[in-house]
Amino acid sequence: MSAELISHEPATGALLWRAPIGDVDQEVATARASWAAWAAQPLTNRIEALRRFGNVVRQRADAFTDLIARETGKPLWEARTEVDSVIAKVDISVKAYAERTAQRRLDAPMGSRMALRHKPHGVLAVLGPYNFPAHLPNGHIVPALLAGNAVVFKPSEKTPATGAFLVDCYHAAGIPEGCVRVVIGGPDAGKALAAHDDIDGLLFTGSARTGIALNRAFATKPEKILALEMGGNNPIIVWESPDLHSTAALIVQSAFTSAGQRCTAARRLIIDTRVYDQVIEQVLKVTAKIIVDEPHATPAPFMGCVIDNEAADLLTESFLELMMRGGRALRHPERPIAGRPFLTPGLIDTTELAERPDIELFGPILQVIRAETFDDAIAEANNTRYGLSASLISQNPALYDRFWANARAGIVNWNKPTNGASSGAPFGGIGWSGNHRPSAYYAADYCAYPVVSNEADQARASIGIGLRDG
Repeated sequence: MSAELISHEPATGALLWRAPIGDVDQEVATARASWAAWAAQPLTNRIEALRRFGNVVRQRADAFTDLIARETGKPLWEARTEVDSVIAKVDISVKAYAERTAQRRLDAPMGSRMALRHKPHGVLAVLGPYNFPAHLPNGHIVPALLAGNAVVFKPSEKTPATGAFLVDCYHAAGIPEGCVRVVIGGPDAGKALAAHDDIDGLLFTGSARTGIALNRAFATKPEKILALEMGGNNPIIVWESPDLHSTAALIVQSAFTSAGQRCTAARRLIIDTRVYDQVIEQVLKVTAKIIVDEPHATPAPFMGCVIDNEAADLLTESFLELMMRGGRALRHPERPIAGRPFLTPGLIDTTELAERPDIELFGPILQVIRAETFDDAIAEANNTRYGLSASLISQNPALYDRFWANARAGIVNWNKPTNGASSGAPFGGIGWSGNHRPSAYYAADYCAYPVVSNEADQARASIGIGLRDG
């Protein structure tokens, strides 16, 4: 195994960054030795330190934006929104912590009082993904630190430079270096960190396959917190939506933003058979206009490349496999630049497939399915083991009421894309999309545990029944 990890720009192939492989045992030990002093600080001190972190990121925003764009291949404008989300996470987390984990006095019998407080777990491991290599792990790290935990962060081996930059911002803000550690390494480092005896929990964002493996590994460790945010095979339904232009724009935003590399991206488009031709025609028109290019190109691209050639090859092969199973190609994905992982959007009608694979094709491929009735459309939307995001495009409020009541997902939208969730709301799903520990605003819930205390200033007690006389 190589003694260092190297990161290349997917859009150009240029060498971007390199660093030695980290030592998981050493990083966990450092965090273990540091967390108690951090937890003992007043909450106001931790809030002040995290706000300094937000200011450091703001000062370094241009460099951070450029690094994210180069390492992921996403457009510069999109990388900039990710940096903005990193900054905004601090104030959102402070508000969430006060609302979700505030100290409270509860009703108690005369002469005593009941108190509710929260304690940090200790050392939390964070495993981050490559699609939002700063924003998504930061969504775990900020609330974890706020609650008084120490963090050992292992960024994706595909975006290690962004992870290292993020942690350096914490250190530059004066947050104790022992309380935020970064482990550079590949999958083996992630496995070692997740299995480490000295962590008190794991906060994970990534694929369902990895998340399920972690869930099994933690099944015999009930003392450790495990929060899983995984992928989705997300449906978007079109029914009674006469504005074809807006409908097509919402579909394209849902399916192809971030080159389809969002866990909330639409994977399945379910359309009323009666308007199928009109909707598809408009979607194809909008899709044909999409600019796919490198991050700094002019004019600015709508989407960049996928993360690497392996991912691009897998997506292309998956599209061909769907065709071999009976799918009808509406728009073939293309590789416009030889040797680079650029992939144009692909659409395929899979209505006639006897069995549609229930998988997350993590890229710009959209399956299209015709439905005869709205009940059929809802049934098809729920025809998945996942349950992250679902959206309905319709001008009929009654249909949305039915959709909301019956859709199996943690995010259910109406005339909005499947993606673009707010950090000011809980974020997560059910089934293979998560384990009922939503992140974003509700991250405070899994970063500290509640402690209930029945308290009195003096010990006063008697036993009035069941004792012998004398």
